[in-house]
Amino acid sequence: MDEKVEAYKRYSTAAISDAMDRLGVHGQALGIAPLDPSFRLVGRAFTVHYRTIGYEERGTVGDYIDDVPPGDICVLDNAGRLDATVWGNILTEMSHIRGVGGTVINGVCRDVARSLELGYPIFSKSRFMRTGKDRVECDAMNVPVSLGDVQVRPGDILVGDADGIVVVPKIHEDSILEAAADVETAEDAILERIRRGMRLVDARKEFAYHQLQTRR
Repeated sequence: MDEKVEAYKRYSTAAISDAMDRLGVHGQALGIAPLDPSFRLVGRAFTVHYRTIGYEERGTVGDYIDDVPPGDICVLDNAGRLDATVWGNILTEMSHIRGVGGTVINGVCRDVARSLELGYPIFSKSRFMRTGKDRVECDAMNVPVSLGDVQVRPGDILVGDADGIVVVPKIHEDSILEAAADVETAEDAILERIRRGMRLVDARKEFAYHQLQTRR
């Protein structure tokens, strides 16, 4: 069991994002959202990079899925392309069978209905039915990739929920976890106070709400 991954399961992307802001770490992946708001994922990154191919070449979206450790997150960098998918029902089915933790795509997926049926969490920029075969090819695995302007390195922790995806760099996972716990504790205390009738302005002042995410 990966104790750090288990620990991150306790926190929302919002709490982790505030913790990152406090520490000056950028990891919020803009424009990547879950196919279903109920989807949640937490795990370490198994990265896959794609490149565009020419008319004379034949590409494959890759048969890497057998090598993804159970619980890890497939992070696919297709340069944000919206016109050619790199994930469909066969990969969804195989990932579900093998216990893969989910998929995050800098690009699009298809066969959305199968993901929803199985409850397999996919986060992507959008969905589109046109295949990436003979349009792109998998050219590297377990290398640094990008989700827009956020870099993902193999072994980084990804957390996803209804608000989107955050990437926790491995070198900062301890400090971000500590800060996220502090943020969540303060916000829970504020909620407890206002449920008992305290004015919001007073509750926020008591727990320094407006400084929770301020750079320190």
